[in-house]
Amino acid sequence: MGGLGGSWLSARWQQLRRQWLLYHLGAPEFAFLFDAPPPQEWVALDCETTGLDRRKDEIISIGAVRIVGERILTSQRLELLVRPSRAVSADSVRIHRLRQRDLADGLPIEQALRQLLHFIGSRPLVGYYLEFDRAMLGRALWPLLGMGLPQPGIEVSQLYWRYQFKRLPPHAQQAPNIDLRFERLMQELQLPQRTAHDAMNDAVMAALAFVKLRRLLGLTGTPH
Repeated sequence: MGGLGGSWLSARWQQLRRQWLLYHLGAPEFAFLFDAPPPQEWVALDCETTGLDRRKDEIISIGAVRIVGERILTSQRLELLVRPSRAVSADSVRIHRLRQRDLADGLPIEQALRQLLHFIGSRPLVGYYLEFDRAMLGRALWPLLGMGLPQPGIEVSQLYWRYQFKRLPPHAQQAPNIDLRFERLMQELQLPQRTAHDAMNDAVMAALAFVKLRRLLGLTGTPH
């Protein structure tokens, strides 16, 4: 079924999904997460963690910045340090340059998550390797919400792949082997790269890539 029938079914499915999630929401104070998002607004998000194991590693910093249309509102950003429950490894310090003493005054994870949820609201999320960040946040959020982040997510590397695929000659026989590394993506889009590897800088760079890719792809609404 297409046309109006398909649109109606999609809208009905979204309504039922919202009702189901609201029913299972562990903290009713966060019902605003399921409100209609402000038009043409997103939140670019990045987390730094003690490692890449989604089951046992911990979040140690969170960076988020709001996007409205083609503007990145760096005045509306959220930067949080999170105090981990155990010592940070030397490998983690080398990557993030966040030592144990830097995190000693960080927020408890639940307090950080509450601030993040209020900052995001119902806005769709934007990020690079966003699935990992959502998984880490989802595990931490489960005791509070009984679920992970409910907002839709937009993966910057997928938009970049779509853009490169669109540039192929009309009769190309197969998809190219596209380099999706973040540094290469930023270079190809001729966007500035911030040298400091931290959550806020990574969130801003993901926002820059998102805004430019939307323009290059001719997207006017939230891309999926």
